[in-house]
Amino acid sequence: MLKYHSKYLFIVLPFLFAGCSEKLTQANTAAVVADSTVIKPVIVSEKVQFDSDDPAIWVNPADPSKSLVIGTDKASDGALYVFDLQGKIQRDLVVKGLKRPNNVDVAYGLILNGKATDIAITTERFTHKLRIFSLPDMKPVDQGGLPVFEGETEKEFRDLMGISIYTSKTGKMYAIAGRKTGPKDGSYLWQYLLSDDGTGHVKAELVRKFGNYSGKKEIEAIAVDNELGYIYYSDEQFGVRQYYADPEKGNEELALFATTGFKEDHEGISIYKTSATEGYILVSDQGANRFQIFNRAGTAKNPFDHQLLKIVNVSAGHSDGSDVVNVPLNDTFKHGLFVVMSDDKTFHYYRWEDIAGKDLKLKK
Repeated sequence: MLKYHSKYLFIVLPFLFAGCSEKLTQANTAAVVADSTVIKPVIVSEKVQFDSDDPAIWVNPADPSKSLVIGTDKASDGALYVFDLQGKIQRDLVVKGLKRPNNVDVAYGLILNGKATDIAITTERFTHKLRIFSLPDMKPVDQGGLPVFEGETEKEFRDLMGISIYTSKTGKMYAIAGRKTGPKDGSYLWQYLLSDDGTGHVKAELVRKFGNYSGKKEIEAIAVDNELGYIYYSDEQFGVRQYYADPEKGNEELALFATTGFKEDHEGISIYKTSATEGYILVSDQGANRFQIFNRAGTAKNPFDHQLLKIVNVSAGHSDGSDVVNVPLNDTFKHGLFVVMSDDKTFHYYRWEDIAGKDLKLKK
C-alpha cells in the first residue's frame, strides 16, 4: 500500500527472462502439496444482503486500529459495505443502490481540490462505470460515475468486473479495469489516468489498452505491486499474467505462471510484502477453497519466475476476492491482515502469521 511503502526505490531487471518463467514455475508447482490443515479466520464479518464478492483494506494512517474493510455486495441493487476490524458493519458508511458492483480497491493520496484524498473505487457492471468514493467518509467524488470501455460494442465487452489502482513513484494514479469478456488481441485491460477534473471530482483519461487473454473464461482479479511497478491478473482457468504497471514501459507480457494445479478458476490476487523487494503473491484456487502462494521476487536468475512455495486451505468458501496488508493494526492483527471473501455473504479475517505458519516470513 502506497502510504507505507512509497519510500522504496527499485531497479527492475530486464524482461529477457520472461520466456522461460512458465516452464520453471510448472516444475516447482509439482513439488508442493497442500496438507490437510484448514486455517480458521479469527473473525467472520457480518453478512451482506445479497452476494459478497471482493474486499479491500483501508489502513487508517492516524490510528491503524480504526482501519476499515470495504466489501462489494454483488447484485443489481448492490452496495459497498464497510466493516471495522471486528467485522461489524459500519452502517452510516455503506453505499447502497449500486448496479452490480463487482470488485473494489483502495488508494492513498489522490489530489482533489488541492488536498490528498484516499479513495475507494469499485466497478459498476450494469452501468459500465467506475464509482469512486473518498475515505473514510465514503462520499462520492465521481459525479455519478466514470464511463469506461467506451466504443466497445461486442456483447459483455463493457461489463466491468476487475479493478486495481497503480500509484507511480511520481504520484500519478491509474485505474486498471477488467471486464466480463473481451478481445484476444492483447487489449483486454484498459488503463486510465485519474486526476482532478477542476471541480474537486475525479476524471479518467484512457492511456493504454493491454493484456493477453486465453478466451477460456474471464479476467476479474487484478492486483498491482506499486513498489516494484507490476500488474498481475488472473486469466481464469489458464494462469496468472504479469505486466509493467507504467504505461510508458510497454505492453510486453513479463510472465505467465500458476498454469497448473488449480481445481477450477484462478481468482483473487493479493501481495504480502516482507521487505522492499521480497514477499508473496497469493492466488485464490477457488474450487478447492485454498490459496496458492508464490514467490514475489522470483529467483536470482529470473525475477519473473514466481515459484510456488505453499498451498493453504482456508475456511472461506469458493473465494473470489481477497486483500492483504503487512502493517500491525491492533492486538489481533500484529503482523498484518488477510481478508478473504466467502460465498456465505461474509468476509473472513485471517492473521498473517496463521497463513504464513513456519514456511513463510513476516514483514522485516
